[in-house]
Amino acid sequence: MTHVLSSGDHFILAETLSASLSEELHAAGAAPATYTEVTLDWPLTPFGPVEGVDEASGDVDELIASLRGAEVALTQMAPFTARVFDACPELRFIGVCRGGPVNVDLEAATRAGVVVSFAPARNAQAAAEFAVGLMLAAMRKIAVADGELKNGQWRGDYYTYAQTGREISGNTIGLVGYGAIGRIVAKILQAFGARVLAYDPYANVEAAAAEGVSVLPLEDVLRASNVISIHARLTPETHHLLNAENLALLPHGAVLVNSARGGLLDYAPLPALLESGALGALALDVYDEEPPGPTWPLFSAPNVVMTPHLAGATRQTAERAARVIAHEAALFLAGERPLYVANPAVLDAAPTSAS
Repeated sequence: MTHVLSSGDHFILAETLSASLSEELHAAGAAPATYTEVTLDWPLTPFGPVEGVDEASGDVDELIASLRGAEVALTQMAPFTARVFDACPELRFIGVCRGGPVNVDLEAATRAGVVVSFAPARNAQAAAEFAVGLMLAAMRKIAVADGELKNGQWRGDYYTYAQTGREISGNTIGLVGYGAIGRIVAKILQAFGARVLAYDPYANVEAAAAEGVSVLPLEDVLRASNVISIHARLTPETHHLLNAENLALLPHGAVLVNSARGGLLDYAPLPALLESGALGALALDVYDEEPPGPTWPLFSAPNVVMTPHLAGATRQTAERAARVIAHEAALFLAGERPLYVANPAVLDAAPTSAS
């Protein structure tokens, strides 16, 4: 009987991981597994680098102890470092409930013959809806006016023409990134009546056009859009993809939304752009430093909406991620090839079955 470590946290619960795999095994007519369940302290304690892996939570020695006898591990944040693979020779499969297994040392996993799978687009719907929510909050001063009213300010001047917001309907909105999240955002915005442009060097231009979205060079998207929403992946090539030079191309008073990754945007020029009115509003869920320090300049800048990296925080995201990764584990245990393998060389070199 296969033994499984369900290393959950306070978002994707250990019992949800176990139940999801149990359901998958039952549906496949496979033998049930046994489980060890542990709970990491994320998000109550921030994640961070752990012994060479990124965005991890928990102690390596505690993880090694929890893995005793386990062939399969399901997690979101546990730190699977080289030391873990050296200490746990029975381990054969790790399922990571994230868009990428950044908390796993893939080289060490591959050397150890451990298959690492992940859950792409698990939070795409949640992130897309949240981005549109930020957009509305910034365009219509929802968050700013809420804070002012709670502090005793009734801003009747918001009804003057100069202070009024903008509607999504009839507006041109540019998406920087047209992957799983960007495509959902586009559909939502089109339902509002927006014209949607996109910049994405990897997008299928013909397919996007069939969906009513024009894919253009970044500079053209920026020049034409009254609202920009960022949905690209952060890579060395996309670091500070939006910066002082190209933000100057935006129409005066444009709204900028970043709910993707902080590193995609150069935050340094933003306070001055807001003060001058070149940027009409800014909505952020991600930051160049998380959390921002107490003297961060954007805290005192006008027309800024901020949330603490919440775009993917829905119950459906947690449940969906657990289901995806449980299905991956069930495929592996059945001797079949999982769909989302981060180190396919392991499968190419050895049988997929954990037995």
